[in-house]
Amino acid sequence: MSEASAKTPLRDTVPLSDLVRAEQVRLLYSDGGIALWTTAGVAAALVVILIQQKTLGTLPAAAFLSAMVLQTAARIALRSAYWRVRPGVADWRRWGDRFVGGTVAGGFIWGLALPWLLPPGRMDLQALVMSIMIAGTYNIIGSAGAYLPAFYAFVLPFIGVVGWFVSQDDMLHFICTAMLLLWLPTVAVLGRRYNARLLEALELRFEKAALADDLHAQKHAAEQANLAKSRFLASASHDLRQPVHALAMFVGALRSHDLPTRSAELVEHMDASISGLDGLFASLLDVSRLDAGVIESRPAVLELQPLLARICRDLQAEALAKDIELRVAPTTASVRSDPVLLERILRNLIGNAVRYTDRGGVLVGARRRGSEVSVEVWDTGCGIAEEQQQVIFEDFYQVADPERTGGAGLGLGLAIVRRLTGILGHSLTLRSVLGRGSVFRLKAPRVATAVQTAASLPAARPPADPERAFILAIDDEAPIRIAMSELLSSWGYRVGVARGASEALSKLDGWPTPDLIVCDYRLARGESGLDAIARLQAAVGVLVPAIVVTGETAPDQLRAVIGGYPVLHKPLAPPKLRAAVTGLLRRAAPGAGVAAE
Repeated sequence: MSEASAKTPLRDTVPLSDLVRAEQVRLLYSDGGIALWTTAGVAAALVVILIQQKTLGTLPAAAFLSAMVLQTAARIALRSAYWRVRPGVADWRRWGDRFVGGTVAGGFIWGLALPWLLPPGRMDLQALVMSIMIAGTYNIIGSAGAYLPAFYAFVLPFIGVVGWFVSQDDMLHFICTAMLLLWLPTVAVLGRRYNARLLEALELRFEKAALADDLHAQKHAAEQANLAKSRFLASASHDLRQPVHALAMFVGALRSHDLPTRSAELVEHMDASISGLDGLFASLLDVSRLDAGVIESRPAVLELQPLLARICRDLQAEALAKDIELRVAPTTASVRSDPVLLERILRNLIGNAVRYTDRGGVLVGARRRGSEVSVEVWDTGCGIAEEQQQVIFEDFYQVADPERTGGAGLGLGLAIVRRLTGILGHSLTLRSVLGRGSVFRLKAPRVATAVQTAASLPAARPPADPERAFILAIDDEAPIRIAMSELLSSWGYRVGVARGASEALSKLDGWPTPDLIVCDYRLARGESGLDAIARLQAAVGVLVPAIVVTGETAPDQLRAVIGGYPVLHKPLAPPKLRAAVTGLLRRAAPGAGVAAE
């Protein structure tokens, strides 16, 4: 059903009675002409029998058969015209009248021919003719009974039969006349009952169709409203993250100040609340982008070992705090998948394993399985009951916290995993025993080892004193620049800020060569942060290490970031930024700041 038909169902513009009548007329024309050809064949056979019995002359026989052939051909042509035109509901009466006209013509032909078809003195042949007519009447209940005017037209020949019987003026024919007059009403009752049941069935069918249309329209409206919401959140994702990102950096800068004890405690509470808001906000926005259909898979070849090691390194502190072991089994396997989406899936799976494991540990590894690689996350946690192993992938469901009490999040992690695996075309299976633990297996296409790439510019030398390095922060929003400057300065770094590459280039003469660039991905007037970094590196002639900060979540935009520089997502937690800054400034190996594609 098209969107237009969903908005204006046929029942809203056409009365139910017309819909039913149109369907009755359609049934009249739907027998394929079999009844017409059968009637013509029976008439021809009857004529042959009567001629052989020498009770019917050649001229009346020829006249009767000619009339039957002409009316049969006309009615076959009428049927063909109906299916060729396929008239609308409003035309039901016209086509119904045409069909009734055909049946009336056939009835008159039989009625006029009866004086010749019923030979006097031959009760056997009279009984044969009457048997054929009575059998034919019962037969047409199933076809013409769909429309009573057409059914009643078949009674016309019997008017001639009654007249002919009365004209014979003998007791036997009087008795036959009486029986015929008693039989005709019973046939009429049968036809009316069939017609009434058909009408009831058709009305129920159209009423059910109306209910289905209503349900479809309401479902369509709900889907459109949900899609509109998802599209809004998806398109506004970057702007919605910006205030939270700035707030997080201001709080980070406050923590470095010498504050009274009570104020420091309030700052800690603010920081924890921002972190919680960050997680919830990111999950909702990610689900919205997935539902809006703006995220597509862009597969690339990547090694699993660096990816798994990085994720587990980020989660190691949480595992140590719970006194559980988080271990990665070494692997040399590579897969073809979207780097951003695959990392999001594995980060959710491994993070859940750590979160819901209170004793033992979590093991992450990969196994080669023919043309695929099975990335597996084993844990010795609480396990998942069999009846919950499907619903855990639904939105807002949490095994350990089904009513979402406390601060355990919204229960969207596995819902996001389900959507992402569908986009990637990877399979995800779960095996779990309640009280003993779980294993998630994600299968991705296996490929040869990924090839490392290198940059064309020479690497910048690491600063002599990383703790006094000069950091260039680029962002087109003034609150973000102020917050970034305050935060980085509070850590002891020298800081220069600019709203874009052009402003930064104009200030390079008064600044030392940057030791690190921290740049927003989307700048004003359509400028890309990657282009800004490239312009600055070209200006200074070396590959200055860089970090890209972004609120974008679309893979086509993030791939460029992942392919060239470390990426941090807004809202950005100050400890995460500090770890990235410290790591890049202290990295002495050539090619610092360049990541494997």
